Amino acid sequence: MKQTELKKYKQQFLEHLEVEKNRSRLTIRNYDLYLRRFCEFAESRRVSSPAGVDLDLVRSFRLALNRRQVRRSPPQADEGGELKLATQTYHIIALRSFLKYLARRDVKSLAAEKLELPKTPSRQVSFLESEDLEKLFRATNQEKDELRRLRDRAILEILFSTGLRVAECAGLKRAQVNLKKDEFSVKGKGDKIRVVFLSPAARSALKNYLSKRSDNSPALFVRHSNNKIDISDVSPLTARTIQRLMKKYALLAGITIKISPHTLRHTMATDLLQAGADLRSVQEILGHASITTTQIYTHLTNKRLKEIHAKFHGRFRK
Repeated sequence: MKQTELKKYKQQFLEHLEVEKNRSRLTIRNYDLYLRRFCEFAESRRVSSPAGVDLDLVRSFRLALNRRQVRRSPPQADEGGELKLATQTYHIIALRSFLKYLARRDVKSLAAEKLELPKTPSRQVSFLESEDLEKLFRATNQEKDELRRLRDRAILEILFSTGLRVAECAGLKRAQVNLKKDEFSVKGKGDKIRVVFLSPAARSALKNYLSKRSDNSPALFVRHSNNKIDISDVSPLTARTIQRLMKKYALLAGITIKISPHTLRHTMATDLLQAGADLRSVQEILGHASITTTQIYTHLTNKRLKEIHAKFHGRFRK
């Protein structure tokens, strides 16, 4: 089947993201998916070139996304329901980037500035109170295998101490973590490098775990089974395995809210802000590209507003 002009430019745009923008493979894969859906939708409306893209086409595409009438390949987790608003927004973000690329190449098409992103509801952030956090840590004591017990405690302590994303944690290497300096660099989203810090508890837990390791794997966290510690070839833990560990210990700890490794990231950020850390510092520690992302925590942490309300509100009702 002959490739349309629109699809040819789409492919050139993806190559531009890879070579000139140095975007991650995940970003390129997602942009490919979102733009492929748009190109297929455009073809269904007999639009095969950038010049044919107009507001009416985009409006129809957004309506189709909202009504889940766009072909979705490969299948996704929410295949049985509506396409989430955030996912719909990602499609438009990708399309705007594509249109900006076309404009820079003097290819006639719709101006990217004419596309407005939908307003999304505020994100709900879940975090653990100190009591539940301690219950979660103590729940690792119920693991009978010593090496797994030490490993799992180290994972939880590091997630809370550093605020790492689960994929970042799973990808850590032994040589990467300096136990003497209590800090190390990690490459996060967009290949951005940031420095994270180990608390005394995290350092102690990690030191205890590594002291029992006898394998030669470069990975910081690996699989252990049947009490075998003298194995020369072990596989590193995956992000999915760490997620399952979190669920396991949450259940053992009797924590009723749904939590994930990201919950410890939220808990760490909330803890810092409640203790008086400024928003910019927390932004850098978490590796957020925009301060707006970090601001989702502020409504949870501003104790001063509560104190002012208690001190000054309702004085005439006494």
